[in-house]
Amino acid sequence: MKSVHLVITDLFLPTEFAAEVCAGLHLPALERILSRGKSETNQMVSLEDTLCGLISSGSDTTVAQVSAVYDGLGEGCWLRADPVHLRLQREQVVLLPEVEVSLADAMELCIDLNEHFAGEGLTFFAPHPQRWYVKVEQSPDIITVPMSQAAGHNIHGNLPVGPESGRWHRLFNEIQMLLFAHPLNEAREARGELPVNSVWFWGNGAVPVQSTASYVTVSSDEVLVEMLARAIGAPFSGWQSEWHNTEEDAQLLVWSGLRAALQRGDLHAWREALQSFEKHYAQPLWHALRTGKIDRLQLEVAGGDRLRQFGLTRGSRWAFWHKSRPLAEYSA
Repeated sequence: MKSVHLVITDLFLPTEFAAEVCAGLHLPALERILSRGKSETNQMVSLEDTLCGLISSGSDTTVAQVSAVYDGLGEGCWLRADPVHLRLQREQVVLLPEVEVSLADAMELCIDLNEHFAGEGLTFFAPHPQRWYVKVEQSPDIITVPMSQAAGHNIHGNLPVGPESGRWHRLFNEIQMLLFAHPLNEAREARGELPVNSVWFWGNGAVPVQSTASYVTVSSDEVLVEMLARAIGAPFSGWQSEWHNTEEDAQLLVWSGLRAALQRGDLHAWREALQSFEKHYAQPLWHALRTGKIDRLQLEVAGGDRLRQFGLTRGSRWAFWHKSRPLAEYSA
């Protein structure tokens, strides 16, 4: 049976501004898919856990370990320690991810972090400008919050918890003090660039086995999907400009373009990306379902505090009594 499993992040906006941002969008195919699908709402897990449940090797490997191998660091006990900017907003300290930093600057900052924490069993690496790591002697007994959940939110309530959390809070604070006065950050601020004033520890949770689904092809604009696919040897391709039906039996499509726009606070880009998705993905997928070129379409929308699932079969196209609802009515 030919099927397509589609995962979209941040399709449903917060209620307080969904109607205004969605006004004027023309999304007939997407709204039909949402209205005619058999829906189910689950408590939200992180995007990382959702993806690991879909693409899993069946081992107890952590996300950070999969990521480290992908970035050429090899086996070991790893945590992600990604460069971030912390911004004080009223009474909150908000985490801004994906700070633009050159590889040379990233390596320089990691060298200084290693000098500062020499003897503490920590070694920092920056094989990619936005993906930093810390190698530890043994896995810490803490629970961390993935970057996708912490980004754009107050760090308080998202810091590590668990028996060893006190040590990691201390490290977090020391790193902020070290980077605050770093000459490289002073130069960045003088150029009008955001300083790298902290790192975010995450990725130590074991990759769960929640699904036995097997996908013949996997396509995404999310690098974690590529990491997981490569880890299990699944064929992977980057996100295409439009969807084309293939002869493959089961496709997994993961699109995070809306999340990237939302995290930047660029609601115009969010609208433009969604309108393009309607034309190049939603419309051909709906047409393929109607004409029998695919037998099943499973849509999962991740974002907010829940995971919403919509399952459609060829028979769903006849459910005319399920009237299409404007996208804003699905707001989180």
